[in-house]
Amino acid sequence: MFDWIKSINKEHPEFWKAYLSKFVTKAERYVILSVETTGLNPIKDVILSFGALGVIDDAILIGDNFEVVILQYRYLHDNDLSNEFLIESKLPKMAEPLAMQAFVEYIGNATLVGHRIHFDIQIINEVLVKMDCGRLKNEALDIEIMHQKLVDINNKMFSLEELIKIYKVPQSERVTASDDSYTIALLFLKLKSRLGFK
Repeated sequence: MFDWIKSINKEHPEFWKAYLSKFVTKAERYVILSVETTGLNPIKDVILSFGALGVIDDAILIGDNFEVVILQYRYLHDNDLSNEFLIESKLPKMAEPLAMQAFVEYIGNATLVGHRIHFDIQIINEVLVKMDCGRLKNEALDIEIMHQKLVDINNKMFSLEELIKIYKVPQSERVTASDDSYTIALLFLKLKSRLGFK
């Protein structure tokens, strides 16, 4: 019982309070998100990098972007994984708490869009809970689910590569999370148009 009372009275970080205050109004902005992780277990795995782009109406806002590599040296060392990506990458690098704060401040109340976005949100929430924050409040759209609705198929999964071929999206080298977020943005705009919503 006392733990429950403590959780109600828990003091959240200031950046989280500012984030929550943004949900008074409905978002007109989408944030196209790609998250690179060490695996598919949101409890055991960690985030390596974020790539995100803003979209308003039908325009990808190249200047409205977020890209960061999260320094996860201990995890990589403990698991015999190469940290070459972390060391060699020219992208901005941050410790996990600072990267999460910057990410939350960047997304605001935007609708999050991604490929299998619910996994991305789940692994982000695992980190936020450890930081004495709550869970993301943003609405989310998944391009795989959008495609399934369009073609009326619910029993088949579609990889990002398959969706790229189906919708004839120009192929990039897709080296970073930001490359993926741009590809997802192009797919999203095509699907959004075909499904006929704003």
